[in-house]
Amino acid sequence: MIRRTLPALVFGFCIAAGLTIPSAAIAADSAKDSKRPTREAYTKYEYRIPMRDGVQLFTVVYVPKDSTRSYPFLMQRTPYSAGVRAEGELRYGVDWLPESLGPSREFEEAGYIFVSQDVRGRYMSEGVWQEMTPHGKATPAKGEGRESDDMYDTVAWLLKNIPNNNGKVGIWGISYPGFYAAASVIDSHPAIKAASPQAPIADLYMGDDSYHGGAFKLAANFDFYAAFTAAPNPTPLPKTGSEFDYGVADGYDYFLKHRTLANIAATMTDTQRELFMPNIEHDTYDSFWKERAIGPHIKNVKAAVLTVGGWFDAEDAAGPFIVHRALEAQNKGGNHALVVGPWVHGGWARGDGARLGHVKFDAKTSEWFRREVQFPFFEQHLKGVKPGKTLAPVTVFETGSNVWRQYDAWPPKPAKARTLYFGANGALRWQQPAATTGAGFDEYVADPARPVPYIGYPALGVPREYMVSDQRFAATRPDVLVYQSAVLEEDVTVAGPVRPKLFVSTSGTDADWVVKLIDVYPASFPTPAGERGGDVGPPAVSLGGFQQLVRGNPLRGKFRNSYEKPEPFVPGKVEPIKYELGQVNHTFRRGHRIMVQVQSSWFPLIDLNPQTFMRIPDAKPGDFKKATQRLYHAPGTASGLELMVLPNPGSAN
Repeated sequence: MIRRTLPALVFGFCIAAGLTIPSAAIAADSAKDSKRPTREAYTKYEYRIPMRDGVQLFTVVYVPKDSTRSYPFLMQRTPYSAGVRAEGELRYGVDWLPESLGPSREFEEAGYIFVSQDVRGRYMSEGVWQEMTPHGKATPAKGEGRESDDMYDTVAWLLKNIPNNNGKVGIWGISYPGFYAAASVIDSHPAIKAASPQAPIADLYMGDDSYHGGAFKLAANFDFYAAFTAAPNPTPLPKTGSEFDYGVADGYDYFLKHRTLANIAATMTDTQRELFMPNIEHDTYDSFWKERAIGPHIKNVKAAVLTVGGWFDAEDAAGPFIVHRALEAQNKGGNHALVVGPWVHGGWARGDGARLGHVKFDAKTSEWFRREVQFPFFEQHLKGVKPGKTLAPVTVFETGSNVWRQYDAWPPKPAKARTLYFGANGALRWQQPAATTGAGFDEYVADPARPVPYIGYPALGVPREYMVSDQRFAATRPDVLVYQSAVLEEDVTVAGPVRPKLFVSTSGTDADWVVKLIDVYPASFPTPAGERGGDVGPPAVSLGGFQQLVRGNPLRGKFRNSYEKPEPFVPGKVEPIKYELGQVNHTFRRGHRIMVQVQSSWFPLIDLNPQTFMRIPDAKPGDFKKATQRLYHAPGTASGLELMVLPNPGSAN
C-alpha cells in the first residue's frame, strides 16, 4: 500500500508491501493466457529522444512485427524505469522483453506500438527530476522541464521516426505515471487522441499521498521513500530492490518507539531522507505544494480522457476526482469520463476485483473494467472501432448493494445533503437534538503514548484492506467515541462527499479529530466457513456484527480555518470545525446500522500530534501531552455528519 506505486524494478518488494506494479508488469497477471509470447509478435527498440532544451529522454518502443498495417501508439511515462525486470534484476537492451505489454492482454493481441519512457532525471533519462514536476514554475533551472512539453516533443519525434504508425497517440498510467498522463495532455499535441490518468496524484498535500487534513501520512511515506530514492542519471541503478528492515513485526511498535518525526527520520539513510524530508519540512500548504498541484493547469486538453480511481485507494483516492473536476471545469465541451470501482490502488489492473479483505463485491469488477471499459475506450479513439455501448460521463460502483451505476455528473444530481446528528448515549439520528440531554457533550482522554491504531492486527507498511477493515477493535477503547443509528428499516445510499460538522473543545492547544463512517452488519450476517481476508492477511473474523470502515480521515485541528496559517486552540473553548472525509458511493442495507467513530489519533497511518500547538516536525518527546477532548451534541452546538443521500425508491421521504 505504498504510495505512488513502484515499478517492476522492485517487483519482489512491491508484492511484499502490497504495491501495484505499473507498465508491463501490471499486465502480466492478465496475460498469462496470451496465445503468443511477446517476442514472437513485437520487436523492441531503444531511443534517446531529444527535447527542445537538448535533454535526451530514454524511450523504449515495442513495434508489431506485422508491418502490413498501421498502429496507434500507446504510451506510458514513468519515474520507475522503462527497463525490464528479468532474472531478478532490472535489464536494459533490445534483447530483453517483458512477458506482456500494455494495460491488459487485449491490447497486445489487438496490436499497438507500445512506448515507455523514463521521465527527466530518472534512470536512463537526462535532466533534473522533480517531485510532482511543477507545471507553472516561472524560472525552471537548467535541466528542468514541463511534462506537457516533454510529451509534445516525444510525440512529434515518434510520429516522424517510427514507421507504420497511424498518426494517433494514447497515454495511460497508474499512480505516479497517472500524474504524468494528466500533466502530459495539457496544451496537448493534436495527435494525442486518448488519455487515461488512473489513480493520478493531483495534490500531494490535499488528500493524496503526503497529507490528509493537514496530518502527515507517516507509515506509507516512510515505506515509500525507504525504496524510492534519488540517483545520478542517466543510470540503470539500482538493479534490485530491497525492503526496509524494521526489526519488529508491527509498524505500530516501531513508530511509537521513535515517536517524533525527527527520530523516525534518523533511522533512515541519508539517501532515503533526501526525498522524504521535504514532505515533513513543508507541513503547511505552502508554495512547495501549491506549485505541484496539477489541477489548476489542466487546460487546453484535446484528447478524450478516461479518469480512473478506486473507492478503497489508500494512496490517491482524491486525485481522480480533482483531475476529473478540472477537466470538466476548464475544458468545456470535452470528452471526459470518470470510472470509480471498489478497488485498492491500481486494483483494476490486476486480479479479478471480486473482493477486498472480508468484503465481497459479487462480481469480477476489475476484469469487467479492463474488458468492457478500458480496452474499448482506446480502440474507439485510437482505431475508430465503434464501442458496443456508450460510456457514461460517470460510471461508479455502489458498494453495499454491489451494483454499477451510471450518472451524468458527480455527485449525482438527485443526491441531497442530509445530516446525521450525534446524541447522548451514543445515539445517531437524522433529527437535531431538541434539548440538552445530560452534559451536552461526550469526552475522552487522548494519550499520545497510547494512540489508537488504524487496524486491529500487526502489520508493516499499510495493508491494502485497511479501508474496509473491521473497526470493532477501536469501538471498545475508552478514547474512541461511538455513535450508532437504530437498525435501518430501508436502504440508505450515500453518493458524494462526506463532511463532518463538529463542535469541539480540547484541554490542549492542538488536537487531531479523526472521524470514521462505518457500516455495521447484522448479528445474523452469514460467515462462510474458513472465512479469511483473502490475500491481505487480516485475521479470520465472524461477519456477524462486522464494523466495515466505509470512509475515514483526520483533520489536524490547528488547520481548522486555514491550511496555510495554523491557529492554536484556546483550552476549553468550544469551536466549530468542518472538513471533508472524501467521496463515497455506498448503500447501508436494510437491517444494518450506520456508525460513526470519533478519535484523536490513527497511528501510524498518520503521525502523532503532540496536542501542543507547535511545528510538529520540531517536536521533542517531552512535547507530547495528554489532553481531554470534548464533542458537543446540544442545541446550538449539535455535531453531525453531512451525507449526500440518494432518494430511496419506494420511500415516501
